[in-house]
Amino acid sequence: MIRVLRQLQVLARKAFSKKYLLLTNVGISISLSGVGDIIEQHYEIYTNSLECWDRIRTRQMSISGMTVGIFCHNWYNFMDRRFPGRTLGIVLKKVLIDQTVASPIVIFLFFATLSVLRKASLDETIQEMKDKFIRLYTAEWVVWPPAQLFNFYLLPTKYRVLYDNTISLGYDVYTSYVINEKIEHGEACS
Repeated sequence: MIRVLRQLQVLARKAFSKKYLLLTNVGISISLSGVGDIIEQHYEIYTNSLECWDRIRTRQMSISGMTVGIFCHNWYNFMDRRFPGRTLGIVLKKVLIDQTVASPIVIFLFFATLSVLRKASLDETIQEMKDKFIRLYTAEWVVWPPAQLFNFYLLPTKYRVLYDNTISLGYDVYTSYVINEKIEHGEACS
């Protein structure tokens, strides 16, 4: 057992090294985005709003996690280079910038990735963003400021995407629900 723990420790040290950090962060993002969708789909199956597990949907959600993971990896590195330190003022500045700049970009990346994967038209993508962006962005303001205070104040940069994705697992369940919710649009009146 001790031997296994030592091997895991060596593996973790390597995975979070500068050389492999991007790959590690993207792998975490892909995995947890997929898990969030699987949890949401199982809830939908349980409540009879979905008949069976949609593997294509999970794959698409996982791929969207990849694009977001790449962005978040680079975003956290940029933020720490641009705003070094962990004073309360610096941390609050990072949280505010994260919410007002990164959050809309992440949501846009999410919609854009899924639109490409679903082969949606530009008009369909724009309509979906109009219908769902505000709900996701509002939820971001509830979840992320307290989480990011902890993230920016206590964690080293190399663990930020791991922490972000751990918190995001619950948010990903909600995101999967919102993104996959069908919104009916009535015909325009003449």
